[in-house]
Amino acid sequence: MLKKIMQYSGQALFYGLFVAFIGYFSVAPAYVHFPSDQALIKVSFSHAGQPLEECRVRTAEELEKLPPNMRLPTQCGRERSPVTFELELDGKPVYRAELPPRGLSRDGASTVYQRFPVPAGQHRFRARLKDSVRVPDFNYTKEAEMTLAPGQVFVVDFNPRAGGFIFK
Repeated sequence: MLKKIMQYSGQALFYGLFVAFIGYFSVAPAYVHFPSDQALIKVSFSHAGQPLEECRVRTAEELEKLPPNMRLPTQCGRERSPVTFELELDGKPVYRAELPPRGLSRDGASTVYQRFPVPAGQHRFRARLKDSVRVPDFNYTKEAEMTLAPGQVFVVDFNPRAGGFIFK
């Protein structure tokens, strides 16, 4: 009987210590995603660059050599241009990348997802994107001045149908 009491007491002690251990580490030490005086910039978008080469018109001789079901008057390559993206904060570059197109034939979208903690306060943003190797300069640019509050998440998105960059 004494053996059973000792066994149950030992189990109760072990369970109590285990519960205390779990209870303590569920609330301490406190985890902070980023400091309370900081804001966060998130850049997240997918964009397919322009075709690498212009479509070319096939000659009559080329069309005759092809089977009837393959006689398209133009021939277009699948490969797309890499997308070049730049983000500046207060006139200083924060991020610059040449994003290659995805896919086996390099015909998919270029994707970016980046996070940048910045001090809260007034900032000037400038985002630029170039999606064609045939264009010498950036074809999409947007500048804005924003006041970021501590803990605020500022998102930079891109949608060519909506006119380019979207700042949220």
